[in-house]
Amino acid sequence: MISFPFAAVIALNTLILARNGYLIIKGRIEPSLAMWLFFTIAVVGSLFSYLLEGDFSPLDNILNTSDVVLCAVLTGIIFLYGGKNARFNRFEYALLAVVVLILGFWFLSKAHFLTNLSLQLIQFIAYLPVYRRMIRARRNTESFTTWILLLAVSLVSLFTARGVLALVYSLRATVCVAILLTLMTIIRFRSRTAPAGPRDEAYSQGERRDSTA
Repeated sequence: MISFPFAAVIALNTLILARNGYLIIKGRIEPSLAMWLFFTIAVVGSLFSYLLEGDFSPLDNILNTSDVVLCAVLTGIIFLYGGKNARFNRFEYALLAVVVLILGFWFLSKAHFLTNLSLQLIQFIAYLPVYRRMIRARRNTESFTTWILLLAVSLVSLFTARGVLALVYSLRATVCVAILLTLMTIIRFRSRTAPAGPRDEAYSQGERRDSTA
């Protein structure tokens, strides 16, 4: 019998995929292609290293399994509709090189547990491009609703995780999303208290539409 947390993880990730895909296609949000590409590589590697490390099935780490679909599809949508944010910069190319090195280490060493932990670190690093871009631009380019849902699915997945690596995956996801939401909240608060030029005001209006959509 499928438990409520298990079903909730699948339902929430499906909702996130549908909503984020719609907002990207409509140009309402501007997520980083680099972040989602790193996510896709890392979640696929994380899932396979988890399965090879112990006697587990994909359903024992349902957040990781459903994230594979979520990240892969959103990466494709961002690539097709993401505009300027679909381009890589030097910082993101450097992160990609680190990801390739970790995957090479896994291929040569077959150290599944250590590789999985390294991929969790990469998934944390994958947030750095969007943290950096938002801090430098001093504006929020993400959907509050989407990331609140991602935080919810991460918290719910803690009740379905089986094994140390599955628990680490869910905890890492919870912490990373919480940091991003905190940053988004700070930027939103500062943008509302600081004098805005015409461009900032126009963006703020669009951001408000998104947060209430």
